[in-house]
Amino acid sequence: MQYTRRGLMLGAGSMALLTAACGNGIGSNGAGQIDARVDATQTYLFEKYPGTRDLASRASGVLYMPLITEAGLFWGGGYGRGALRIQGATVDYYSATKASVGLQIGAQQYAHALFFMTQPALEDFRRSKGWAASADLRYATPEEGATIGKATTEIDPVVALVFGQQGLIAGATLAGVKYTRIIP
Repeated sequence: MQYTRRGLMLGAGSMALLTAACGNGIGSNGAGQIDARVDATQTYLFEKYPGTRDLASRASGVLYMPLITEAGLFWGGGYGRGALRIQGATVDYYSATKASVGLQIGAQQYAHALFFMTQPALEDFRRSKGWAASADLRYATPEEGATIGKATTEIDPVVALVFGQQGLIAGATLAGVKYTRIIP
């Protein structure tokens, strides 16, 4: 792939658009704003997909990412902030970042939750300087939301649920997303 000045400018423009669209940037109310968004996301998730309440109660911890914004024009990226909750209490805050190159154009927003079903999976996540979603992640679909708690067993170390998609880029996935602990 050959990089040109035009391509770099388009990439920089895409990232500037992404930063402006995020609503998660510098100057926010920090922890209070993140917690309020996480509360609303958790309530929505439990009401819309009742099985997730049982799943969360059996999980060692849940990372709620209430708003991920992605944008791309050949070069793309995504960003959002959320909170890790253990037994219903926020213990840490995280950012999620994603970068991509390829044929893409558009923007989208979505939410997701990572259910850490085993203590070792949660400990690996918390100890890492930057945890990336990997192949051992089990994806659940929103259609499974009513039964997800019953259908998932502890052999799945991490279960991801992506929901609330809105926008013009098809197929929100967590491939290539890197999670980093932050201090809001």
